[in-house]
Amino acid sequence: MYEGQSEISIGTLGHVDHGKTTLVEYLTGEWTDRHSDEVRRGISIRLGYAATTLMKCTNCPEPEAFTTSHLAKDGKCPKCEGKLESLREISFVDSPGHESLMATCLSGASLMDGAILVIAANEPCPMPQTSEHLRALEIIGVDKIIIVQNKIELVSKEEALNHYRQIKAFVKGTTAENAPIVPVSAVFGANTDLLIQKIQEVIPTPERNADAVPKMFVARSFDINKPGSLPDQLRGGVVGGSIIRGVLRIGDEIEIAPGSRGDKGFEPIRAKITSLLSGSGNELTEARPGGLIGVGTALDPASTRADRLVGNVVGRAGKMPKIIDKLMVEPILMERVVGMEAEKEVGNLRHNEPLMLVVGTAATVGVITRLHGKEIELELKRPVAVEKGQRIAIGRRVENKWRLIGHAET
Repeated sequence: MYEGQSEISIGTLGHVDHGKTTLVEYLTGEWTDRHSDEVRRGISIRLGYAATTLMKCTNCPEPEAFTTSHLAKDGKCPKCEGKLESLREISFVDSPGHESLMATCLSGASLMDGAILVIAANEPCPMPQTSEHLRALEIIGVDKIIIVQNKIELVSKEEALNHYRQIKAFVKGTTAENAPIVPVSAVFGANTDLLIQKIQEVIPTPERNADAVPKMFVARSFDINKPGSLPDQLRGGVVGGSIIRGVLRIGDEIEIAPGSRGDKGFEPIRAKITSLLSGSGNELTEARPGGLIGVGTALDPASTRADRLVGNVVGRAGKMPKIIDKLMVEPILMERVVGMEAEKEVGNLRHNEPLMLVVGTAATVGVITRLHGKEIELELKRPVAVEKGQRIAIGRRVENKWRLIGHAET
C-alpha cells in the first residue's frame, strides 16, 4: 500500500443527473460539487475529487465483506462490527455530465486509471452524454471500466432486466463490452459492496516506475489564503492534479509549462515544492502516481488563483515536454458525431475551421491553417506542453456546442 495517499484515480462519468456525484458521496462522505455555481444549479461544472479507503471484513462472506472507511462504524464492519482490513486508498474524479462541459470531462479522463460509467435505470440507454463519455474513455485509452446501473429503486424487476439488455447492446463492440454491470441504488447504498469488490478486481493498481522523470497534469490551481490574511501569514500558490509518472518530493525544483502569459507570450514558471498534500488531506514528504495531489509552492498565490494554471504540466526543469503553438497531426475521425440525440455524420475538415483540442488536462482551440493529404496543420490559440505519441481528443462546434468527433496523436 502507498503511505498516506491514494494508489489510483477512478473516474465517474455518464449523462447529467444519472447519479455520479451521489454515488461518490455515498462511498466517501464528500459531496464533490463544492463550487457556488454547482450548488446553485445542482450540476457538476468542474472536476470533483474525493478519496476513501477500501476495506474488507475478516468475518463476512464476499461481497458483503467489502466497504469503505467512510461507511465503517468506529473502524468496524458496518454489518457485523467485525475487524476490517485496509485494502488501498483510492481517489474519485467526478466528471460533469452536462453536454456543454465535454472539454472538462476529457481533461479528467487523462487523470484516470479506470472508470465507472453511471447509467440511470429509469431512462433509455444510451442517453447522449453516456455515448460521448464512453467514446471519450476509448479515445484517451482508459479500458478498465465498470458500469453502474444506478437508480435501480425506481424501476421494476422487468424494467431493470430490459434496461440491462439495452446496456449490453450499447456497449457491444466497444472497450466496455465485457465490463461488469452492477445494479446499484446510490441513494440507499444498495449493492455498493459488490461495486467495491468489482473495483478491487477490475481496476488494479498499475505498475509504477519511481525512477522515471516526474510528470504531473495540473487539473486545478488555488490561492489557499483567506481574505484579510496578514503578509507574514500568506502561503504560496498551490497546483493540484495527478502525477503520471515519477516521484515529486518537498524541496524539488520544478517547472510548470507552458506557464503563464507574459510580455513575450507564454513563459514556463520555475518553482520550489514547499508542501505536498494528498487528496485525503494527508501531508506527504513525497508523492507518487495515483490519486490526486496538491503541490504547494513558493509562487505568488495570485498566479495560481481561480484555476489559472489548469492545463499545465509539472516536471523537472530541463526535462520537460516540448511547448508548441503549432501542430501537424493525422486526425482519425468518427463516422458520426456523438453526444447528440439526432444522428449527424462527421463531415470533412475545412480550412480555417476552429477545433477544440484536449491534450492531457489542457483544452485549447486550434485553427486549421493547412490541409495536406490526410494531415492537417493547426495554429493553437494557447500553447500546450506535449510529448511524442500523446493522445489528443478533437471536438468540433456543432449547433453551438463542442462535440467530440475524433482523435489524433502528436
